[in-house]
Amino acid sequence: MASSSNRSVHLDCSVETIDPRDDSMMAVDTNEEDWHRMHDIVFTNGQVLEYIGLGLTILDVGFAQARHPLNTTFHYFEIQIIDPGENCYIAIGLTQKDYPKNRHPGWDKGSIAYHADDGKIFIGSGVGEDFGPRCHKGDILGCGISFRNDPAYMNDFSDIASEDSVNWSDDSPSSSDNESNDVMNGEPKSRPVEVFFTRNGSIIGVRRVEMPSSGFYPSIGMLSTNEKVRVDLRPLTG
Repeated sequence: MASSSNRSVHLDCSVETIDPRDDSMMAVDTNEEDWHRMHDIVFTNGQVLEYIGLGLTILDVGFAQARHPLNTTFHYFEIQIIDPGENCYIAIGLTQKDYPKNRHPGWDKGSIAYHADDGKIFIGSGVGEDFGPRCHKGDILGCGISFRNDPAYMNDFSDIASEDSVNWSDDSPSSSDNESNDVMNGEPKSRPVEVFFTRNGSIIGVRRVEMPSSGFYPSIGMLSTNEKVRVDLRPLTG
C-alpha cells in the first residue's frame, strides 16, 4: 500500500484535534491496573509510561500491553510523547495476547504498529513501510480498530481503507471445518478489521488485517533512554 501520509481525514465521531503544545488538554482515563504486562517500562505519575531499559541494542525493547483488548465499545486509544528521549524509538500499536515482551510492536506476527522515529508502519515484520510523518515531543498518536461488521465505524473509514490485507494463517480459519471447531470449542474466531492510526487528531492511514482470535491489545514499545509517553486508553469516553 502506498503511503497515506498525504491524506488528512478527521474522525467524525471521536477524536478532537488537540494542540500538541498544551499537555493539559489531553484528558487521561488510565491507571496502572489497566496494564497486564510491562517489560523495562514503569508507570509513573498515574498517567505516564517511562522507559527504564538500557537502550543499547534491539534486545533492550521496553514493552507495555494493556490488560484488555480493544472492542466495539473501547476501540481506540492514544499516547502523547512527553519526552522523545535520545532517538524517539516509540511505537504505538496492537498485539496479540502472548506477544513477546522484548519485541517492538509490529515486528512479530500478530501485531501492527506505527513507529514514531521514522513514520513507518510495521505489520508482523521487522521491515517497515512508509506510512506517515515522523513524530516529535508533544505529538498525540492514536490507534484504533474499525470493526468491519459494524456499519457505524465502517462508514467513517471505507473511503481510505486499503484493499491490501494481512492474514496470519495460524490465527485465521482456513476452512469450514476450522470454523466449526471454533464454534464447538466456544473459542472466538479471528476476524478482519481495519486498523487506523492518527496524529494530532487526523487520520494518517488505515490497514486491513486479520485480528487474532485472542483479540488486539493496545501496546506501547520504547527503545531509547528517557522516553516517556502519557497514555489514555479511553479517550472517547469524555
